[in-house]
Amino acid sequence: MSASDRVVISGAVEGLVDETVLRALIRHVGAVPGPFYGRHGKEYLRKNWGGYNQAARSAPWVVLVDLDQDAGCVPPFRATWVPNPAPLMCFRVAVREIEAWLLSDRERLAHFLGIPPGMIPRHAESLSDPKRTMVDLARHSRRGDIRREMVPHHGSGRVVGPAYNSRLTEFVRNRRGGWRPEVAAQSSESLRRCVRCLGRLVREARLNPQTPHP
Repeated sequence: MSASDRVVISGAVEGLVDETVLRALIRHVGAVPGPFYGRHGKEYLRKNWGGYNQAARSAPWVVLVDLDQDAGCVPPFRATWVPNPAPLMCFRVAVREIEAWLLSDRERLAHFLGIPPGMIPRHAESLSDPKRTMVDLARHSRRGDIRREMVPHHGSGRVVGPAYNSRLTEFVRNRRGGWRPEVAAQSSESLRRCVRCLGRLVREARLNPQTPHP
């Protein structure tokens, strides 16, 4: 792919795991990840939404947030965030947390965690707290390092272990045995919609000669 054919997509996310996942998805649709912003939680993204949306008037952008328990489903949640999205803005919502997208590649995640695939729920988007499910699965790992690093230490008061984010990032980045977006999307509707939206950005950017390609 020549430099003139590159489509660069910038993004804003809640945290580091979200960024790693989104970078993988951008590459998955044949684009190049650009600068990423945010990483300070959902409220920070909401506060700065106007600036991101303004930037998407002239260049491809994606903003990814978790649905969490903020709404029963995506449409009403989306309506409060994105009344007038810019032409090159892709606003996506992970149902209910980014962990659901990772749980949706059951075979690879089971191998990574060191647990039987049958322990991983088949419909991760129906879980009320995918993060807690991920931690509970890690608690049953045959690997001592996974248990020590992903499960919170007794009495720590933490929700996740000390290297939880690092471990999930490692899983996503592993090109040979890690997360497969194309597999996960088969059982995750919100992930499938995100991939489709990113693909639209790539097509529209290539059709529009005015879209900058840094």
